[in-house]
Amino acid sequence: MAPVTALGEEMHTLVERLYPLCRSITGDGVRATLAITDEYIPLQVHEVPTGTRVLDWTVPQEWNIRDAYIADAAGRRVVDFAASNLHVLGYSVPVSATMSLAELLPHLHTLPDQPALVPYRTSYYKPQWGFCLAQDALDALPDGEYEVCVDSTLADGHLTYAEHVVPGQVADEVIVSCHVCHPSLANDNLAGIAVAVFLARALAEQTPYYTYRFLFAPGTIGAITWLARNAERVERVKHGLVLACAGDRGNLTYKQSRNGDAEIDRVMRHVLLASQRPHTVAEFTPYGYDERQFCSPGFDLGVGSLSRTPYAGYPEYHTSADDPGFVRPEAMADTLAVCREAFAVLDRNRRYVNLSPYGEPQLGRRGLYDSLGGRSDAKQAEMAMLWVLNYSDGEHSLLDIAERSRLPFDAVAAAAGALRDAGLIKA
Repeated sequence: MAPVTALGEEMHTLVERLYPLCRSITGDGVRATLAITDEYIPLQVHEVPTGTRVLDWTVPQEWNIRDAYIADAAGRRVVDFAASNLHVLGYSVPVSATMSLAELLPHLHTLPDQPALVPYRTSYYKPQWGFCLAQDALDALPDGEYEVCVDSTLADGHLTYAEHVVPGQVADEVIVSCHVCHPSLANDNLAGIAVAVFLARALAEQTPYYTYRFLFAPGTIGAITWLARNAERVERVKHGLVLACAGDRGNLTYKQSRNGDAEIDRVMRHVLLASQRPHTVAEFTPYGYDERQFCSPGFDLGVGSLSRTPYAGYPEYHTSADDPGFVRPEAMADTLAVCREAFAVLDRNRRYVNLSPYGEPQLGRRGLYDSLGGRSDAKQAEMAMLWVLNYSDGEHSLLDIAERSRLPFDAVAAAAGALRDAGLIKA
């Protein structure tokens, strides 16, 4: 792949392309987002009809919007959807009326503590309409009559989501999920989409052990729909990662799966610690992004979540300040690098059996010591071989051995490869 700096800039370009689109849990904004994503990686797009029962939920009506505004008595648009799609309460039902400011106020949403910013608000499952604006803009509105228009449709249609699969050596799967339902919010979650896209491209350049399935779906209802429609595939899902808030300046945060000690949890803890990056490992909570759907007790999949600053943990969260300028190319590149490092460990983490377990086998006779001659890390490589031989009992994985020996996983995996090639261990 391209150098890290170039990758960060490419991901940022994708964020900038997607930013203007008005996304929601359904509608043409999602389709347009997936169409652009399909230019980078081929997607299989799924359309699920309104009314479809998905676990305890039902696919809602599809929402689309063409225009929306509040105009003063002179016809000047004081709030305009064309200026920012955050200005409209998501899933607003149509309205065309003239009303006083007092009548309009209950339908207006602001952030009094952040008076210059426009909030992001939705009403997916309760029919209503509304506008979002800066508190400063609201304070400047004089009393009087206002024309109010929301030119939207809420009708039977479809919920749209997409998949991209990177084939592996085995059918067991790793799922990588990001949500595509937020409108103009760059970090939450366009940065997650961008990292997922470039992660898929990186994996496609090799032959991974696992099959990697990337999910691009609206939050909550999208993951629930995928789970409902893929009950027969769920048993193949061995590991998973939800990507969100992947491009801000904050340190990395890994939220563990419900189990707390799933293999993906251990891999992420190991990689973050070994990399010496400043980071946080958080316990699972049944709130956040779609890890809570994959980790619901009936499925209880080993799925964690990787972000930088977690949701609601930065002032720009769910506001107009979460724009492309808030997202840093170098931060997305770093998030991508951690994902690649983690999946490289996950793909090589095996349990081996020592085929010569009675006493230490003679490594010199097999040329294994000679292969270390001249290496600056010869002692480390030798110790890695001895650790792998001693703990290759079918019970301990290479990650177990790396943690027990306090050796780098790469050194342990390289030792296992050499011992396997010499016929001393087998998976």
